[in-house]
Amino acid sequence: QVQLVESGGGLVQPGGSLSVSCAASGSIFGLNVMGWYRQASGTQRELVATITSGGNTGYADSVKGRFTISRDNAKNTVHLQMNNLKAEDTAVYYCYANLRSPGGSSDYTQWGQGTQVTVSS
Repeated sequence: QVQLVESGGGLVQPGGSLSVSCAASGSIFGLNVMGWYRQASGTQRELVATITSGGNTGYADSVKGRFTISRDNAKNTVHLQMNNLKAEDTAVYYCYANLRSPGGSSDYTQWGQGTQVTVSS
């Protein structure tokens, strides 16, 4: 009953900037951590950035200093601002959210559909 809809992505030149966004809708309970994974072709999915409802953030070493994650709790959205993009940032970016079931006894992860980010000259 919860879905995450991603927007943004696209083609950008090396050194450029791009942002992606993700909005959660539906029966949302216990929303705390939101963030982004990415998966390049032929590689394992990797965690890029996370943010808690209180604004605590974490980043993969490969993106520290270049990417910024933020969220709007009132809108149940999370954003990823990507600066100084490199070719190796090319991947499908997946939004995720950690949620609690309506019964309150378990947590689960909901995933967005993925959005393509391509860094190329």
